[in-house]
Amino acid sequence: MSKITTELLLERAVPRSTRLRKIETLNLSKLQLKTGDLDPRLFSRLRHLQKLDLSDNLLDKFPNSLTLPDLRVLNCNNNKLEDVTALKQFPLLEELTYENNVYLTLNDDYKVMFLLQNLRLLNGKDITKLANHVRRVNSRKLTSKVTAHWEKFFRDQLPEKYTAEQVKSIRKKFLKSVQTNVVYGPSSLSEFTRWRVKMIAEEFLAYSLGLELNSDTEPEEKMEENEEESTESPREAAEDVAQVGDFSSYISNVTVTRSKRKRNHSKSSPGKKKSKTQANTKEEAAEDVSAEPLHFLQCHSKGNSREDFKTQLWSCVFEPVLDSGARKDPIVSSSRTVATCGGESVCLIDCETGTVLKKYKVATEEFFSVAWTTLTMVISDSRKKAHNILAAAGRRGIVKLIHVAADFCYGEIKAHKKPIATVCFSPTQETHLFTASYDKRIALWDIGIPDCDYNFKASQLLVLETASIPLRIALVPTCPEQYLLAGCEDGCFAWNIQLDKGQKSRPFEAIFQFPGEESMTTSHRVDGLAFLNDDVVVSKSSKPGCIYLWSWSRSFDAKGKGCQQTMSAVILAELEWSTTDMSYLTLSTCPAKEYVFCGDEKGSVWMYNLSNYSTAWGSPKGKRSERRISPTQILQWPELRVNGEQPPEILVNNVVADPAFTYLVVLTSVNITAIWKKS
Repeated sequence: MSKITTELLLERAVPRSTRLRKIETLNLSKLQLKTGDLDPRLFSRLRHLQKLDLSDNLLDKFPNSLTLPDLRVLNCNNNKLEDVTALKQFPLLEELTYENNVYLTLNDDYKVMFLLQNLRLLNGKDITKLANHVRRVNSRKLTSKVTAHWEKFFRDQLPEKYTAEQVKSIRKKFLKSVQTNVVYGPSSLSEFTRWRVKMIAEEFLAYSLGLELNSDTEPEEKMEENEEESTESPREAAEDVAQVGDFSSYISNVTVTRSKRKRNHSKSSPGKKKSKTQANTKEEAAEDVSAEPLHFLQCHSKGNSREDFKTQLWSCVFEPVLDSGARKDPIVSSSRTVATCGGESVCLIDCETGTVLKKYKVATEEFFSVAWTTLTMVISDSRKKAHNILAAAGRRGIVKLIHVAADFCYGEIKAHKKPIATVCFSPTQETHLFTASYDKRIALWDIGIPDCDYNFKASQLLVLETASIPLRIALVPTCPEQYLLAGCEDGCFAWNIQLDKGQKSRPFEAIFQFPGEESMTTSHRVDGLAFLNDDVVVSKSSKPGCIYLWSWSRSFDAKGKGCQQTMSAVILAELEWSTTDMSYLTLSTCPAKEYVFCGDEKGSVWMYNLSNYSTAWGSPKGKRSERRISPTQILQWPELRVNGEQPPEILVNNVVADPAFTYLVVLTSVNITAIWKKS
C-alpha cells in the first residue's frame, strides 16, 4: 500500500486543505518516501501545486508523469537521486534544490540548467547568467562541432538513394563517433557534454535525414577520461567550473615568497649541528631532489567556504593506469591523478594542472581514507573492460564505492559501527578490501564485481581482533595473502590472514618489540607504517623523533608456536626526524626510488633517499647502521599568505609520491593540499 493517500496530502498541505486542487504548497519531507510512493494518478489532481518539499526521503528518481503543470519551487535535498532528466516535466520550475544527493554531480547541474528554461536558483545560487551560457553559447558551439563532424566523416558515406537499413547503420556509427570525438569544456563536464552531443546529433539526423528522434533511455556509452582533450584553455575551463561554485579549489589571493622554497641539504633537527663524520659520509652524498611547489588547493572546504582553514586532510593515493600492467611495473602503474580525502569530501586532482577533476560529497561524513582497485567489469554486449574503483571511508564506518569514470557512487558497505581509520586493497585479489576501525577490528571484505546495472554483493571474509585501535595497515609484499601488519595505538602487530585456515575471527599472531619497550605496558603508539621494499619495514612511533627501519623476515618467526608471541624487531636503522611528540603525522614510501617521506609539525617534508643502504640491509647478516640517518633533504613550507595573512599552524598529516616520484602531494591540517613537482 502506498504511503501517500488523499488524506495525507490534505493534511500535509500548507495550510491544510479540503480539496487537492486547492493545494499550492505541500510538505512531504521526512516520510521515508521511495520513488514508487509517488503515484502519478494522485499527483495529477494537484493542478495548482506551486511549492513541493520532498527533502529527507529515499527517492532515487522521479516518475516521468507526475503532471504538476504549475510547479515553481521543488526541494529534493537529502535523497538518493541518481538522475535529474525527469525534472524536464516541470517546465515552469524556477527554484530547485537537491543538495546532499551523493550520486548527483556537476554534470547534473548543467543538465537541469539546460532542461529547465525558467530556472533561476539552483541549490540556493543564482544561475541565470551561467544557464543562459549553457543554453545558448554552449549549445551553439556543440552544434557547430557536431555538424562539422558529420560533414567531414559521414556525409559521403550515404548514397543518394539509401535504404532504411543503411540509415540505421550510419546513424549508429555517427552517434557513437560523435560522442567519442566531439569534446568541449573541462573534463569534469564530460558526461554533460556527451549527453548534449547525443541530443544534438539526433536532432541533426532528424532534420537532415527525416529520422524520428530517439526517445529511449538506454545508457550512453561512457568514454574514459584519458580519451578526452579539452578544446578550451585551462583558464576558460577553470572559469566554466568556477561559475557553478562547486570547485572553489585554488586559494584566492595567495602570495608565495620564493626565498622560502630553497632546497635544504641534509640536515639535522633545528638547533643541532652535524658532526664531521655525518657531513662527509658516502651515504650523505646522495643527490638532492630539485622540487618546486606547483599548486596550493583548498578543495575540501565545508560548504565550499574559502575561509575554511580547519578541515583536516588525511589520505591520498594515486590512481593506477589501466593499461600499464600495474601489478608488474610500479614505475608506470600510476597516473598524475590523485584521490584525496578530508572533511565531507573526496577529490580527484590532476597534479600537473591543479584541476579538481571530480568531487564527491557526503554532508554527514568525515572521510579518513581512500584506496584504489581495478575491477574487470561486464559492460554492454557482454564485453569485459577494466575500470578503476575508488573506496572511501571515514567517521560513519561506511565504505563508499565509486566508479570514477562513470561519475557514479554505485554502492556502500556498512563495514563497522565505529569510524574507519584506514582502508587498503589486496595487490593480488582485486575485490579484497581491508578496513581498520576504531571498534578494534580489522575486517576483510570481498566487495564483489558490479554487473552492468551496478548490482553487487559484498561479503565479510575475516575479522582480525586488535588489542587497541588500528591506525595503519600494510600487507607483507612477499606474502600478501598470508600476513598483514598493523600499527596500533599500543604497538605493531601481525596476523595470519590465510583464508583456508577456517577460523573467521582471529587474534594477532605476534607483537613486535622495539628498543626501549620492555613489555606491552611500555609499548608506543605506531602511527606510521609502510614497506620500503619486499622486506624492509618503516614504522614511526609516538616516541619523539623516532622512525625505525627493520627487517620483516628476520623479525618474524613463522615457525613459532602459539599466538600472541612477542618478537623483537630486528632494527636496521633509525631515521632522524622531528623531536615533536605530536601523533598521527604519518609516513609513506616510494619503493621504486627507495625513498621515505614524512611531514612534521611545521609544514616541512622530510625526505630520505636510502638507495645506498639497501644492498647492505638485504644481506643475511646485514648490520644495523650505527648512527641515525639524517634526511637527504627537507622541503620547507613556503611563506604562504592568504589574503595577506599566513595560515595558522600547519601540520603535515600525510605526504605521498607517485611511483615514479614525479609529484609529491602534501596534505595538511589547515585544509590545504600542496603539490610539488620534481624538476
